[in-house]
Amino acid sequence: MYNIKADLHTHTVNSGHGYSTVDELARTASKKDIELIAVTEHGPSLPGGPHRYFFSNMSILPEEMYGVKILKGIEANIGNKGKLDLNESDLKSLDFVAAGLHYNTGHTLSNKKEYTKATVEAIKNPLVNMITHPASIYYPLDLEKVVKAASMHDVILEVNAGSFHPKKKGARGNKNLTIKLCKLARKHGVLLSLNSDAHFHTQVGQVHHLFDIIKEAGITDENLINTSIDKIETFLEDNRLRKISV
Repeated sequence: MYNIKADLHTHTVNSGHGYSTVDELARTASKKDIELIAVTEHGPSLPGGPHRYFFSNMSILPEEMYGVKILKGIEANIGNKGKLDLNESDLKSLDFVAAGLHYNTGHTLSNKKEYTKATVEAIKNPLVNMITHPASIYYPLDLEKVVKAASMHDVILEVNAGSFHPKKKGARGNKNLTIKLCKLARKHGVLLSLNSDAHFHTQVGQVHHLFDIIKEAGITDENLINTSIDKIETFLEDNRLRKISV
C-alpha cells in the first residue's frame, strides 16, 4: 500500500536495551528491500545509553552495508527548555538527529504545557531533523503547536510503529492521537516518517500495521519522507547547509 524504502529510527545493543548489532540491522534491512536505515542510539542521559564519545566515533561506520545506506545518528533526549543531551559539536558530526521525550533522563517536565514547550524548543534547534513518537499517551503534546513548529522549521514528525507493538512494555501508541497528528501534518505540509523504532533486527522496516491508521488520516506517499531515498537525501543536504550556518 505504501512504498517504504527507509527506516529512520533504529537501535542496537549500544542503546543499552537493544539486542542486535548494526550489521544485523543492515543485513535484515537488505532482505526486506529497505534501502536506508538511520542508527539512532539513545542519548547519554538515558540509563544504559552510550557515552558522548560513542557518537563522535560513529564516523567509522561504513556508509553502506549489504546495499543498505547507513546514517549515523542519535535519538537525543529532550530536557528542560528543549535542551538536548549531546553537545553541538557532536550533534554536527552526525548524519541524522532525532529527538524525543523519555523517562529517567533528568528533565523535570510534568504536564502537557511543559512537554509541548520543550518539544517546540527542540524543534527550533537547527540541528534537529525529526521528533520521535510525538503522539504518545505518556507525554501528551499540543499537537497543533508541535506541527506548526515543525512546519516552520522543516522538521520531520514520526509515526512510531514500536508504540503499537503488542509485546512492548508500556506501549504508548494511541490510534486517535496518531490520526490527529497525521491530519495536522497533512494540513500544514509537514513530512512524516513511518519508523519501526527497532530494538531487535527483525523489527527493521516493520511498519505495515500502521498503514490502516494513516490511510484513515488521508496520508499518501507524498506526505511521507521515507518512501523515497532521493527525498531523504535532498532533505539531509538542505540540513547540511543549515548545520554549516549554525
